[in-house]
Amino acid sequence: MTAPGPFNLATTYLRLRADNSAEALHVDAQFWPRLMSGALGTFHRESLVTMISFDATWKSWEMHPNGDEIVCLLSGRVSMVLEIDGREIVAKLAKPGDYVLVPRGTWHTARTSTNCTMVFITPGEGTQNRAS
Repeated sequence: MTAPGPFNLATTYLRLRADNSAEALHVDAQFWPRLMSGALGTFHRESLVTMISFDATWKSWEMHPNGDEIVCLLSGRVSMVLEIDGREIVAKLAKPGDYVLVPRGTWHTARTSTNCTMVFITPGEGTQNRAS
């Protein structure tokens, strides 16, 4: 059994499994390459909980075909842009706790020019990316 914590979501992400169990995933320089290579599994019917800080508009769009994503603002300001029926729908997140539900299969990106921190609950299996 893994120690129950304490953990910090900036350095230890969470895998939420279909059986309602959770696994702490240490974040290091190799985390994203391991995740993208499949070394951490397929995330079939699982979600990844992350906390990420950034200060610029994303350089890509992403889409999650196997579930809705929850994106919650902790600090800063950000516009989440969702592509729905060929149009860009903008959800402005301005205060801590504001969040958006990104429907399954919806391309989305983030636009900001200020420091912000967000929590993402992402159904990871089959995630796709494309350039902005």
